[in-house]
Amino acid sequence: MVDRLTLIAPGLAKLLSYSFAEDFRHDLLAGVSVAAVALPVAIAYAQLAGFNPVVGLYSSILPLVAYAIFGTSRQMMVNPDAAVCAMVAAAVAPLAGGNGELYWSMSVAVTFLAGILCIAASFFRLGALAEFLSKPILVGLLNGVAISICLGQIGKLFGFSIESERIIPQLLEIFAKLPQTQVPTLIVGAASLFILFGLARWAPRLPAAPLILIAAGAAVALFGLDRYGVAILGPVPGGVPPLQLPRFPLEDVPSLLGSAAGLALVLFSSGMLTARSFASKGGYDIDADRELAAFGAANLASALSQGFAVTGADSRTAVAVTAGGRTQVTGLVAAVTITAVLLFLTGPLQYLPIATLGAMLIFASISLFDIQTLREIWSIDRTEVGLAAATTLGVVALGAINGILIAVALALMRFVKLTARPRDEVLGTVVGLPGLHSIERHPDAKTFPGLVLYRFDGPLTFFNSDYFKTRALAAAEAAGPELRWFVIDAIPVSQIDTTGLYALRDLRESLEARGASLILAGRKAEFLAWFQEAGLYRPEHETWIVPTLRQALKAYLRAAQRVAPPERDDL
Repeated sequence: MVDRLTLIAPGLAKLLSYSFAEDFRHDLLAGVSVAAVALPVAIAYAQLAGFNPVVGLYSSILPLVAYAIFGTSRQMMVNPDAAVCAMVAAAVAPLAGGNGELYWSMSVAVTFLAGILCIAASFFRLGALAEFLSKPILVGLLNGVAISICLGQIGKLFGFSIESERIIPQLLEIFAKLPQTQVPTLIVGAASLFILFGLARWAPRLPAAPLILIAAGAAVALFGLDRYGVAILGPVPGGVPPLQLPRFPLEDVPSLLGSAAGLALVLFSSGMLTARSFASKGGYDIDADRELAAFGAANLASALSQGFAVTGADSRTAVAVTAGGRTQVTGLVAAVTITAVLLFLTGPLQYLPIATLGAMLIFASISLFDIQTLREIWSIDRTEVGLAAATTLGVVALGAINGILIAVALALMRFVKLTARPRDEVLGTVVGLPGLHSIERHPDAKTFPGLVLYRFDGPLTFFNSDYFKTRALAAAEAAGPELRWFVIDAIPVSQIDTTGLYALRDLRESLEARGASLILAGRKAEFLAWFQEAGLYRPEHETWIVPTLRQALKAYLRAAQRVAPPERDDL
C-alpha cells in the first residue's frame, strides 16, 4: 500500500511519516518567510498578466498544496513566475479581444489544459521533455521574456500606459510619451527600484519584496500620495477562491491547445531546472516523470481555484531553503499563511502603489536576464550562443508564444544537424598517450600503412547513411592505393537501421573494388543481432566483426600488412 501511494503521490507518502518534533519549527518559519515574499510577488505578476491582484493570490495557494502531495522535491515552491505570466498574457490576449472577463476565463482554461497535458505526458514517461529545450535555448527564451517584461513595465514607473506589444513600437511609444510623465509616480517608482537594488546589493538576506511594499503602502496611506496622482492597487476582494471548472468558447480550443502545449513545455523545463538545481545542492534525487504529473496537478489546482499558470519559483524556493525549510510542509505553511491574508488582511493591500509593483517586475526581469550563463556558453561553443540570441530576438520581436515555436524549431534543427552530420575521424597512435586518437587533433599521431582506423560518432540511419558512406570513402581515398584494411570503430554507432546496413554493404563493395576489406570493431553482439533482425545474417559475419579496435589493430599487424582477412559474404 505504501509503495503504491509512493508511486502515485510521493509527497503524500513522505508527509505520512513526517516528524513534527524535529522538522515543524523549521518548516513553520520557512513557510511564513515564503508567504511574505510570495504575497507581493504574486500581486505583481497578476498585474503583469493583466488580472485583478487577487488572482495572483489564488494562484499561490492550492498549487503549493498539490505539489506538496505529488512532487518529488522536498524544497521546491510552485508559484506564479514572470516568464509564465508573460506567456499566458501573450497567448490569450489576442483571443479575448479586449473582453476582461473572457480574458480571465481563457487564461484559466489554458492553465487547465497545460495541466492536463503535463499529466498525460507523465503517463507516457515523457519527463525527458525537460531536456528538449537545451540550456542555451532556454536561457535565450528567458532573456527575451525579461526584455519584454522590462519594457512593458516602464510606463508604470513614469505614470502612463504603453499600448504597443512589440519592442520597436514600445520604445517609440515610451519616448513619445515622456512629456506625459507623472512626477510623483516617477519618484515612487524610482525610489522603489533604487531600494530594491540597494537591498539586493548590501543586504541580500533581507526579504526585499515585502519590505518595499510595506514601506510604499505605508507612505501612500500616511501621506495620501494617491491624491497627487500616484495610482494604487485599490480594493482587493477577500475570501478564499471559488472552486469551479473554466468556461471558454469551444471554437477556441485548437488555439488554446497549441498555447497550452507551449506553456506546458516551458513551465516544465523551467521548473525542472529549479528542482534539479536545489536537489543537487540538497543531495537528493527527483523523478522527472513524476515531476511532470506534479506540475500538471499544480496547474490543475490553480485553474480550479481561478488562478493562472505556475511553475517552480526559484526565488521563493531559495527563501525556503535559506530560512531552514526541511520538507514540503514549508509549502503547506505558506499556503495557509496566504489564505489567512485573503481572509483577514486584504484591506491594507489596496494602498500598494502600481509604480512599486512595476519596479518589482523590472527588478525581477533584470534578475531573470542571464549574462553569466551566456558567457560560460560562449567559452564552450559560440554556435550555441547564436541559438540563444536567435531565441531572444524571436521572443522580443514576435512574442513569447511565437518565441517558443522558434525555440522548438531551433532545437529540432540543432538535433538534426548534430545527428545527421556527426563528427568523424581517422585514428592513430600518439607517443606518450595510451589508446588511439584523432589524427586531426594530434598532428603527430602515427598511422599504419595499408590500414585506416575510422570512427563515426553517431547512429547509422537513413538520414546520415549517405554522409557516412561519403566520409568513409573519402578517408579510404586519402589512404592511397596501398589500403588493405578499413576498420570502423563500432562503439559510437549506437543504432543502425536497414538503410544503414545497406550503406555498410555498399561501402564494403566499394572497398573490395579497391582491393581492401571492411572490418567492424566492437558491438559484435549488437551488430549480429541487427543483421539477424534484418534477415541479412550470415555465419561469415562472425569472422569479420572483432571485439575491440585494439584487437583489430593487433590482427592487422600480425598479418604483416599484406594478408587480407578471409573472404566475406554480403551483408
